[in-house]
Amino acid sequence: DVTEIEEKEAQAKQEEQILKEQELSNLLHEKRYLKALGLAISLDRPHTVLMVVKAILKEPEGRRHLEENIVRLRKDQKEAVLAFLVTWNTNSRNCHEAQAVLETLLKHEAPDSLLQFSGIKSAVESLLPYT
Repeated sequence: DVTEIEEKEAQAKQEEQILKEQELSNLLHEKRYLKALGLAISLDRPHTVLMVVKAILKEPEGRRHLEENIVRLRKDQKEAVLAFLVTWNTNSRNCHEAQAVLETLLKHEAPDSLLQFSGIKSAVESLLPYT
């Protein structure tokens, strides 16, 4: 019977999730945005990533800080942010943040590099009507 083992694994995953949530909260409170962005992306939490982006933009020199943080993300993290911002861009409340992130990606990524992103074609097709 493997029920007990599966329950322990599920409990361990839940505890790990709670610890990551607490760490994310602490990072936001400490204004350590790059780590917060990375953690929110790894947790696959588009809304949390949006909240981090909004927090960065509220800071003095927010646009510059946003650029610094987005540029330092790994390629897979940038791909995830691109996928998230496609959804954010469809909502008028979040479109400004989506456009700020998109501007940073377009400004700092070479066109050849952008073409290597997974899902870039569908992302562009989805962004065009709202941009």
